[in-house]
Amino acid sequence: MFFSANNLTGGYGGVNIIEDCCFNVNRGEIVSILGPNGAGKSTAMKAMLGILDLKNGEINLNGKDITNLRTQDRIKQGISFVPQNKNIFTELTVEENLEMGAFLNEKNISSKIEEMYELFPIIKEKKSQTAGELSGGQRQQVAIARALMTDPDVLMLDEPTAGVSPVIMDEIFQHVLNIKQQNIAILMVEQNARQALEISDRGYILVTGKNAYEGKGDYLLNDKEIRKAFLGG
Repeated sequence: MFFSANNLTGGYGGVNIIEDCCFNVNRGEIVSILGPNGAGKSTAMKAMLGILDLKNGEINLNGKDITNLRTQDRIKQGISFVPQNKNIFTELTVEENLEMGAFLNEKNISSKIEEMYELFPIIKEKKSQTAGELSGGQRQQVAIARALMTDPDVLMLDEPTAGVSPVIMDEIFQHVLNIKQQNIAILMVEQNARQALEISDRGYILVTGKNAYEGKGDYLLNDKEIRKAFLGG
């Protein structure tokens, strides 16, 4: 696998929130991490990014052990992260946000911004507008575009559709599908489990900090036990 995390165990204040969790994703693949509130989904993603200190576990990127690298060094290795909250600079314009995202890609800023405008047409229309004035869905598109400015190999999304309408959720998921076509490995934590699995190649379901189920997206969608427990019937 291009990006893998094995036997991740850790938490806060000495209490384990995740225990022996394993995830992996290949280039050109969308993998969702799902589960009820408090299952440890976002904690697992923070662990993979290096924000959470692990008691145990190993993380590999393209055959390289990055377990002991700091967060900023993992980003330099090709990982980009879009947190659920505070993921844009609200006082800057849309274009300035994209420029801020290009700190590792200084030689190619203008062409990369144009690429983002092609991928996210609505933010081109709003490029001179202060990002804090945008709708929730538009802000999320700016946040994802800013993360892509570094030309990442792995894109990690934490609840990309949180707080948006069903129509905007569909738009964001379509953007995620478009990004997949760039041969990027996409790892996504998502509360809208059914919709996430519809676009995912594979998924993991966490329960109380542990891997409970995993499999192809269509398998998890169609398993009666999983549908009843996690997908609303």
